[in-house]
Amino acid sequence: MRVEYINPFVETAYNILAEVLGGEVRRGELYLKSTSMPVMGVAALVGLAGDVEGRVLFDMSMETALNIASQMNGEELKELDALAKATITELANLITAQAVTKLHELGFKFDLTPPALFTGEKMEISDHDVEALIVPMITEQGKVEVNVAIREKV
Repeated sequence: MRVEYINPFVETAYNILAEVLGGEVRRGELYLKSTSMPVMGVAALVGLAGDVEGRVLFDMSMETALNIASQMNGEELKELDALAKATITELANLITAQAVTKLHELGFKFDLTPPALFTGEKMEISDHDVEALIVPMITEQGKVEVNVAIREKV
């Protein structure tokens, strides 16, 4: 996986989380994962196709999702209702769209799928033959893992 694909997602996630949440964001230690991995409870998934193929996953606990949605909407949300789901989906959309714009400026061409939101316990994402880079982002609302699995199309 080329670093040129990863950096725009990491930088954009950091900047947008800091902007929309209005607090400090710390980047945790990066790590690679090559096998199936469990998700924390709420995951927004965006697919990529074109010069590269793969996906970006924004993974967080239910509590973190509710905290983020509450902060972004300026009101306390107690359940992952339609407004909370739309907010987390829009957050994924904001981050991914800005990252892809940066990649287009670097000459990479690919399209995005609209974000899909998955919720539940004991979910697992399986990426065959694609190594995922995980970048934890620690905010006052909780931890969001930016999980990027991209490879050049063969």
